[in-house]
Amino acid sequence: MTELLAERIARHAAEYAESSAVVSAREHVDYREFWSRVTRTAAGLDGMNRVAVLPTSDVESLVVVAAAMHAGVSVVLLHRHLLPNQLSRVLELAKPGAVVAAPPHHRRVRKLGFDGDIRTVAGLASAGESGTARPETELLVGVTSGTTGEPKLFVRNQQSWSTTLDRSDATFDIGGGDRVSVPGVLDHTHFLYGALHALTRGATVDLRSAVEALNDGATHLYSVPTVAWDVVRSGTGPFERVREVLSSAARWPRTGRQALQEVLPNAALVHFYGASELSFVSFDRGLGAEDEKSAGKLFDGVEVDIRDGLVFVRSDMLFDGYLTERGVVDGPADGWMSVGDRGAVAGDQLRLFGRDSEMLIRAGLNVEPAAIEAALTALPGIAEAACIGIPDARMGEAPAAAIVVDANAPDLDAIWRHLRATLPTPSIPVQLLTMDSLPRTPRGKLDRQALAVVFGGHRGAAAGPNS
Repeated sequence: MTELLAERIARHAAEYAESSAVVSAREHVDYREFWSRVTRTAAGLDGMNRVAVLPTSDVESLVVVAAAMHAGVSVVLLHRHLLPNQLSRVLELAKPGAVVAAPPHHRRVRKLGFDGDIRTVAGLASAGESGTARPETELLVGVTSGTTGEPKLFVRNQQSWSTTLDRSDATFDIGGGDRVSVPGVLDHTHFLYGALHALTRGATVDLRSAVEALNDGATHLYSVPTVAWDVVRSGTGPFERVREVLSSAARWPRTGRQALQEVLPNAALVHFYGASELSFVSFDRGLGAEDEKSAGKLFDGVEVDIRDGLVFVRSDMLFDGYLTERGVVDGPADGWMSVGDRGAVAGDQLRLFGRDSEMLIRAGLNVEPAAIEAALTALPGIAEAACIGIPDARMGEAPAAAIVVDANAPDLDAIWRHLRATLPTPSIPVQLLTMDSLPRTPRGKLDRQALAVVFGGHRGAAAGPNS
């Protein structure tokens, strides 16, 4: 049986005790100190079923997450973009034994509406013993967006993450002595996984900005399009020590990847496709195919079946299901799962044509257009609303919305205030256009291609507050 995540870190902590484990803006710890903190925190979590954590880019966040996974306590992964009603819903469903955040971020948790006790690693530390994780033990409850704005809680177990780590070991070139830059906030599962992956390989995790880590000799960069854009625009480099860039979310445009290759001339640019529910599905190396729809080669052990144009995946990395009042439901059926992506497969090569739900990915974060449309049409006087993803040089893509209004509609400032109050930050549109009518196909459906052309001709018009 393959080693579980915490077992791998413990093995490297014994092997590389004096080697650097984690570097953050505030501190630098070796493997001996890191694992000591993990075991003491794990003892403080003993007896809990779940612990809710708001991770940030610090050592403490990695300690509590690794401690929970070591003790067999499931991590409820909170994120900074939750709205107060969403946080309340997550905690109601997950029923964690504690809510944990680093002291500098307690105020953020309060702003999300939580008025209970907020624990810290120092407060949890104990000299006692902890439980032990098993392959079937629940490892993570993550939060992803739903079409109605209701958060969806996906559940992964220890074994699924362990087998995902096996694929990482076989595909990515990370080992002892390497320095892995993980510049994104750890409430993003891509960056959390990147940090834990590096620790299971005996490498150093650098949680500082990408440019700081690259200047200090990083050999690997966990990235999304926004990070890559910031590296290119920094005016620094070239950084010749970087061997791999490991990127997820929306593919960075080919011109952007070429620009990144100039800054990181010796790096293989590895983009992988997957989802919270599916884990890894496929990957490609280098600048990628001319066909921007290519998602690359399937990971070993991954099977894909196309049913009515939708991509169904079967592997040993799939999630268990969604956590609801009825328990964990709607998991893989007969071992197969789809998240609504449309595509085609030829041999071991996958192509993607978009998502059936039209969900877009902004800076690595899922955004459901339907939730934005619902927020807009909830206002009196807005008869129709349509939201699509438009290209964005830094974020990959971003939401833009068009509305049809009548005489009773509020003014644009009032609409923006409503959106800021009801939507998470990633879902705030970068453009809002008022139209006499929405473009339609001959069958009456929204013509998304025509709407994209309209937005292309109105760059900067009715731009959002964060654009």
